[in-house]
Amino acid sequence: MARYQNIFTQVQLEGPAEMGIALPFTDEPRIPIHSNAYWFGKLGQAQLGPIYLGWLGVASLLFGFIAIEIIGLNMLASVNWSPVAFVREFFWLSLQPPGPEWGFSPFVPLAEGGWWIMAGFFLTTSILLWWARTYRRAKALGMGLHVCWAFASAIWLYLVLGFIRPGLMGSWSEAVPFGIFPHLDWTNNFSLIYGNLFYNPFHALSIAFLYGSALLFAMHGGTILAVSRYGGEREIEQITDRGTASERAGLFWRWTMGFNATMESIHRWAWWFAILTTLTGGIGILLTGTVVDNWYLWAQEHHYAPPPR
Repeated sequence: MARYQNIFTQVQLEGPAEMGIALPFTDEPRIPIHSNAYWFGKLGQAQLGPIYLGWLGVASLLFGFIAIEIIGLNMLASVNWSPVAFVREFFWLSLQPPGPEWGFSPFVPLAEGGWWIMAGFFLTTSILLWWARTYRRAKALGMGLHVCWAFASAIWLYLVLGFIRPGLMGSWSEAVPFGIFPHLDWTNNFSLIYGNLFYNPFHALSIAFLYGSALLFAMHGGTILAVSRYGGEREIEQITDRGTASERAGLFWRWTMGFNATMESIHRWAWWFAILTTLTGGIGILLTGTVVDNWYLWAQEHHYAPPPR
């Protein structure tokens, strides 16, 4: 008898492809391409496809492609169109927003930051179209809207960084550049300019929820893997049975921590912690420079930081 383990699945089941439920007549057809992937099967579901794009998905991918092209070509131009230099310096390359002299005007010469505005427009449109796609797919399947609202929380932080806060500050130069290390440099400089983000209480909440999310996901993942020999991944069946993986998992946490989450409530914990990471982070960024100019001085005034000696 083969023993089923869920870290590396030793038994892979293959059968006719699951094509999904019938779609409403107003929807475009799914792309009927599907196959089984051996290495995906090592971690879980081996079936790839079919995928539903629809006009929202196609439009999102098109706008996203244009944004990536604008960013990539500007980075390539910055190294004199040298593919070797592009690869070598990729992590340091950037597309910068307009300088403070341009304020928040949408009409900026391309070479002075107009490319950044254009890339941001296409990228934002792509993200919002993808959000609409997650909303409509959930509705079509009769699901709750938990996924699209979680995505909206991440979009909130993205919009605060690149559009809402720069608009309130009256300058595109407050926005984040496109690029890997330049983005990290912006974060460091942002903290230095505004008196250390460590003293921003919403930043502290965001970090707490971030670490809490990692802990909750690790606890849940570890628990289900630990009882996978009893079929712990079949959560719906497990909820109503006795002497099962679910009951063992509950007993473990009651014995070690005094209480336990249920198969349903652990996902609510993880969902809220993850959403609140970007929600509180966005609030903290939005208040920086608009309401609070120096977080260290603010923290001293509100007895959040030790007073100067």
